[in-house]
Amino acid sequence: MAGSVRSGGPVVLVGCGRLGSAILEGWLLTETVAPADLIILSPSEKPAAEAARAQGARINPPLEALTEAGVIVLAVKPAIWREVVTPLAPFLNDQAVILSVMAGVTAPTLAEGIGGWPIVRVMPTTGVSRGRGVASIWSADDRAQGLGRALFEPMAETVVLADEALMDAATAVAGSGAAYFYAFTEALARAGQASGLDAATADVLARATLRSAADSMGDDDLEALIGRIASPGGSTRAGLDALAKDGRLTRMLDETVAAAVRRNREMG
Repeated sequence: MAGSVRSGGPVVLVGCGRLGSAILEGWLLTETVAPADLIILSPSEKPAAEAARAQGARINPPLEALTEAGVIVLAVKPAIWREVVTPLAPFLNDQAVILSVMAGVTAPTLAEGIGGWPIVRVMPTTGVSRGRGVASIWSADDRAQGLGRALFEPMAETVVLADEALMDAATAVAGSGAAYFYAFTEALARAGQASGLDAATADVLARATLRSAADSMGDDDLEALIGRIASPGGSTRAGLDALAKDGRLTRMLDETVAAAVRRNREMG
């Protein structure tokens, strides 16, 4: 129901870039936050923010409006968060919660730069814009964690992490994972071309297969799903054996996730 999140005041979205816009669109789509309860701070005009304004959200009001805020959602680039947040901090009330969707910026770092407000970190995917995202959540504060869940569960499949140190790995798997699947799909289409398909046909088949596989997956055991398609001695099993030869698929993904984890930590 619209406005169902009880944050103790307006929800302030700081930053309306690609991820911030996706979050905003998801809130409006799922009616998680009523537009009248939204304050959006953005240095430039964004279509998602303008759509929210048309429904009653406030865009770049005087900073005094932040004294009412229940939660401040930081959706800016990690490299600039300090310069963005510093002017806001004097206006925040004692009960506000800081919710960060910035990769790599830890809660102790945020606390050092902002102050003593409760902090919850959330790493969502841009699929939240369609109400079909994924979000990893961590907080040492129960109320802050509850707010994070309330803001994201309506538009994402969420997991609550036991330790903040796991956030970088969760980000590397889920936050970055869609790009890995897209890259695999592109490579699959090119492999189809190498085997004789024209480019357009290979592209349609690869994309449609990814969508079909996602729709069919559900919560079933992954090995069981593979087994339904890969008959012993069949062509699918031959392809899977090629993928797994000398452990190269596992090794490649281990290296991929590890590289993303390293970069997340560097950005923080």
